Amino acid sequence: MDVFEAIAEPNRRQILDLLRAGERPAGELVEALGLSQPGVSKHLKVLRDAGLVTVRAEAQRRLYRLHSDRLAELDAWLAPYRRFWADRLAALDDHLEREQ
Repeated sequence: MDVFEAIAEPNRRQILDLLRAGERPAGELVEALGLSQPGVSKHLKVLRDAGLVTVRAEAQRRLYRLHSDRLAELDAWLAPYRRFWADRLAALDDHLEREQ
């Protein structure tokens, strides 16, 4: 799955936010999101398939964590666009100040 498709869904973005604090078991994610376990599992599979999270088994639990390399790639790709919009917004701000 494409990274942008994966992060387009709000629950998946929330999972990524929860994992920013560190590795978490699937059960904690279910509890934090207030979704069913099968629903969270589907979201986690999409995030795994997109390379945004990794999973490891520990006894009966599955522990999930952010895949920082993949996120760094996404951030690097987005960087020029952030500069583009920052420049455009600054130009709009200048224009609005001149209009007043």
